[in-house]
Parts: sequence; structure tokens; C-alpha cells
Amino acid sequence: MICALGSSVCFGMASVLQALGARAATPGTGAGVDVALQMRVMRQWRYLAGLSLDGIGFGLQVVALLTLPIYVVGAALAASLAVTAVAASWLLKVRLHRMEWAAVSVVCVGLAMLALASGAEGEQSSSEALRWAMLAAAFSVLALGAAAGRLPGRPRALALGLCAGFGFGVVEVAVRLIDSWDLANPAVYALLLGGGSAYVLLTSALQRGSVTTATAGAVLGETIGPALVGVIWLGDRTREGYAWLAILGFTVAVAAALVLARFGEPPTPEPNENPAL
Repeated sequence: MICALGSSVCFGMASVLQALGARAATPGTGAGVDVALQMRVMRQWRYLAGLSLDGIGFGLQVVALLTLPIYVVGAALAASLAVTAVAASWLLKVRLHRMEWAAVSVVCVGLAMLALASGAEGEQSSSEALRWAMLAAAFSVLALGAAAGRLPGRPRALALGLCAGFGFGVVEVAVRLIDSWDLANPAVYALLLGGGSAYVLLTSALQRGSVTTATAGAVLGETIGPALVGVIWLGDRTREGYAWLAILGFTVAVAAALVLARFGEPPTPEPNENPAL
């Protein structure tokens, strides 16, 4: 659980820094998914700092996924929005009102419920069909993301964020399906393709639309689906008699996190401010 919470802290801090970096980059055409944007944001130090935190967070997430049910890790990742809210109040000088502080507290309560109710990681062996299904899902993320990039305005940000969440969800499940780095294992390619696609799509969503909307979409995409896969196909369970508490804790943590989605939104630069610095 410590690793899951550690990854949440890293991802929460990273989202604020990456949003600042993505918004400071040259916007480009404004239509579709701009793959070249990924290269432009690499010139922004804030984005690079966020990317470094993402790398640390991912390492902690992998450890957590190997020892905890997916639904617990997914809820902890959603809770990164609580970290983002606190970071935004510090880095972006955003004032948290009573409702937001209450949501931060509720996220913590939801995670405490999950920690109390969760059982061990599922020991059910994964099938070859599920590995190939994850690879197909990773390709689907690419296709859906390309279609989402052509939508207008607010729907585009939500759709891109949701597709990015699906990509991160593929990564969560793929980690559980990799018992060794055998290049014949489709889950290896699902992890690489799903993770790479998710980053490109989320960067486009952060730069081209409301960060609040994009982040909310990503949270929904990366929590619910993987949690169901873990329970149905990988044997994730709760402690005996505590299923209700796990469901309640998961729902409470994710719902409260969504209330805090707006705190990935960077402020509008002042007219004399150089965003690349």
C-alpha cells in the first residue's frame, strides 16, 4: 500500500508540472492528435520534471500491482488528484475552499476503507486470450484516440482524456500478465503500446482543452475497467465479509477525486511572462 500511495504522490505532483509544460509549448495546428507536440513539450523543463516523477511513480505502481489487487492501486492512482489539488495550492497559488479540503479528506477515508477491506493479489492464472485481448485493447486506444482528436472543443478534451485513461488501464492489467520479459508475450507489447499511446493522448488533451475535463476522463478510464478485469479474470478479492467496504471505499475515493479534477489547470500566463522559462 505504501508503494501505491507513493506512486499517487508522484503522479499528482507530475500532473501539475506537465500541465504547465504542455500549455507553454507551441500549440501547433489545433486539430487532431498532434504527435509532434510530444517533442515540443520536451523542451519545457516543467514537463521534464513531471516526466521524471512519472517514471518514479510508475516504478512504484508496478511494485504495488504485483502485491495488491488492481482495484486498490486504481483507487490510489485516482487519489493522485488529491495530491494535485494540494500541489496546485502550493505551486499555482490556487485557493482550496472547504469543499475541496473536504474532498481531499474523503479521498483519504476511501483509501483507508480499501486498505482495510482489500485481500491479497489474485492468484488466478491469466489466459493467453486475455494477453492478446490487452494487445488488441492497446491498438484500440490508438484508433479511438485518433478519432477523439478530431472532435471539437470540450468533447475532445474529455474523449482524449478518457482514451488516455484506457491506455493507462491497459498498462495496469498488462503488468499483472507479465511474469517474465518474454518477447513472445503479447502483454509486453500491450504495456509499451498502451503506455506510449496514453502519454501522447494525455499531452494533447492537456494542451488542447480543459485540464479539468481531460483529467476527469483519464481517472474514469484508468480505474473502473482495470478493476473489473482484476476481479473477474485475475481473481482479485477482498477480505472475507468486507466486499461491501471495498466497493464503498473505491466509489468514495474515485468520486471525491473527480471533484478535485480542476486542480490540474494551470493559470493563464501574464502578458509579459515567458512560458518557456
